[in-house]
Amino acid sequence: MLSARPTDTQPAAHDLVYRALRSSIMHGDIAPGQALTLRGIGKEFDVSMTPAREAVRRLVAEGALFLSSSGRVSTPELTNDRIEELAALRALLEVELASRALPRAHMALIDRLQSINMTVAEMVTKRDAVGYIRSNLEFHRTLYLRAQAPAMLAIVETVWLQLGPTMRALYGRLRRTEPPHYHKLIIAALKAGDEPGLRLAVRSDVTQGLRMLVS
Repeated sequence: MLSARPTDTQPAAHDLVYRALRSSIMHGDIAPGQALTLRGIGKEFDVSMTPAREAVRRLVAEGALFLSSSGRVSTPELTNDRIEELAALRALLEVELASRALPRAHMALIDRLQSINMTVAEMVTKRDAVGYIRSNLEFHRTLYLRAQAPAMLAIVETVWLQLGPTMRALYGRLRRTEPPHYHKLIIAALKAGDEPGLRLAVRSDVTQGLRMLVS
């Protein structure tokens, strides 16, 4: 029984590394094209090579990391076509999630979104790119959870994951001085029960910035 314990703890170690790396990539903490090594990951999280390798394997499968033919692992550098494809997915799926969330929206949700948007504004003031991306995605996730469509939300989160490093690059280009204008329109549409207005505001919010990268 005692000899099995190290093996029993391995899935927990792998999952810890996977979740931490996934969060860092999704929130733009790692730049596009940045190389990662199993040795470096293992040292950062104080784990052996096996959990590090398994975490990387899962992230490569999700499109969050790129594995070259030589075995080099890095965050992806997206082409314009790829950015346009992912932006189109966001426009389709996130508009649908928002629409499904609307009948279940209540004042507590709206208050929560307003609170998160204040955090977004604070991150803009601090010029905290990772904090901005994290709170911005929290705004969207909080709304979409009300849609009660977990499969659709899981796909959207995979898109966010693939876009994470690129969103960090976009933040640097935008040089924001205030939170996204469309967040206020999303909140106003939720208050009014305005589905066409909500769909338009969400579509504009999730695509306008990405268009700058391919212009």
